[in-house]
Amino acid sequence: MSWKKFITGAALGFAAAYAIKTKLEQQMLSSEKALSLAKAAFRQLEPINGSWIQTTPETYEKNHVHYTVYKGGVCRDDAQYEFVIDAYTGTIIDTRTI
Repeated sequence: MSWKKFITGAALGFAAAYAIKTKLEQQMLSSEKALSLAKAAFRQLEPINGSWIQTTPETYEKNHVHYTVYKGGVCRDDAQYEFVIDAYTGTIIDTRTI
């Protein structure tokens, strides 16, 4: 086997491994996982009574940046809150009182 073939094969192997790793890291969170992250964030301030989340992601724009998000909400004794959470990172992008 010549060195050129070996180096070409190794380079292709590394490139394929990098592409697969990048693709796996970009997988969307499940709606259940996104809801549990949001509930944990809201629970840091006060207990919550109930929660909901849409199971299908949608596009959301904030400050001219487009996100793929889940929309959901949590209920407390005194108020209800709606949240928008990034479907890839689990970061809460926006909240508002209903």
